[in-house]
Amino acid sequence: MINKKIFILPLLCVLLIGCARSGNYPTIEKGVLSVGVEVGYPPMEYYGADGELLGFDIELTKALADKLGLQVKFIDTAWEGILAGLDAKRYDIAVNITVLPGRQERYNFTKPYIHTFMTIVTRSDSLIRINSEEDIAGYRAAFQGNTTAQYFTERLSYQGVVFTPFSYDKIINCFNDLKLGRVDLVVSDDIAAFYFIGKENNGLQIAWAGPNNSSSEDIAFCLKKGNDKLTNSLNNALDKLFKDGTVTAINKRYF
Repeated sequence: MINKKIFILPLLCVLLIGCARSGNYPTIEKGVLSVGVEVGYPPMEYYGADGELLGFDIELTKALADKLGLQVKFIDTAWEGILAGLDAKRYDIAVNITVLPGRQERYNFTKPYIHTFMTIVTRSDSLIRINSEEDIAGYRAAFQGNTTAQYFTERLSYQGVVFTPFSYDKIINCFNDLKLGRVDLVVSDDIAAFYFIGKENNGLQIAWAGPNNSSSEDIAFCLKKGNDKLTNSLNNALDKLFKDGTVTAINKRYF
């Protein structure tokens, strides 16, 4: 499945947020939940007009850390290296990660906190008609690299669907080039798609959405394999946040 300026610089600089009390959890830095995030995947994680770090994942992570009595440190990381950052112990968790069988073999995952599905977006004035995912054949298809959108298009390619792939490092660049006519369509999850088409007079439309097929996916927090204590603690905190209405309130603010 982000990617998406408060004083956050890629990889190195961080923002500390949270209360002074600290919980007894197996985190890299005592009393701090360090979080790998690709800032540039609205509405999940992005910078506001005044440089403030915003997004569904940002608010949810702050709420989780508060439940655990931890401070939170966000580390802005390029999407293609976000899981490698877990391996290198640069942070405790990575956010907005799609749960996939291959990843579950290598990493711990919390319970899913959001469900998504794949979409295909075109310009509103496009003559392209997408009745099934295979209808991207013959077109220039944009997607963010190293995401489930790329895996989705690769699967179609393996099935014999011929199209021209355009991989981008940021999801916003996919949609910008679609508006400029440099690509014919964008493949992305429904969260990003609805965000980018939701702006007035943006000239984009969802041409196809596939919630009931193999494009469905769950999003969760990802941890280093074997970090079971912190995983269980996060799951317990998630349960409480769902139960007390916090997750619903955050959801309404961003979706």
